[in-house]
Amino acid sequence: MTTSAKYFRDRVVMLLFSTIIFLGLALSLFVLLKLSSNHGNGFIVQYRSNLGLDAFKTGNVAGLLSFVGFAVLIPIVHILLSLRTYAIHRQLAIVILALGVLLLALAIIISNALLVLR
Repeated sequence: MTTSAKYFRDRVVMLLFSTIIFLGLALSLFVLLKLSSNHGNGFIVQYRSNLGLDAFKTGNVAGLLSFVGFAVLIPIVHILLSLRTYAIHRQLAIVILALGVLLLALAIIISNALLVLR
């Protein structure tokens, strides 16, 4: 059996594979739906705690649309990396996919915090 056939039959890998795809789609849909619901010009894109009352920095939509690009890029990169490393070591491929899940979960939390505050 080839390495890719073993990769796609591994249950843990498929669980993480489907989780990373789901979180990527959820993040992109969440950001796009939140941006389409409010048609404001000023979006909070940064928070700097050392600036006191001026801690919130506003920006345009492009700063928040980068979360959608991130949600597309992270699953592609992590799936390709784990597919290539599965032949070397199975646990390494699982760790790569798990880190992708962690990145997308943190991106959902951060994008939610930025989009709720406006």
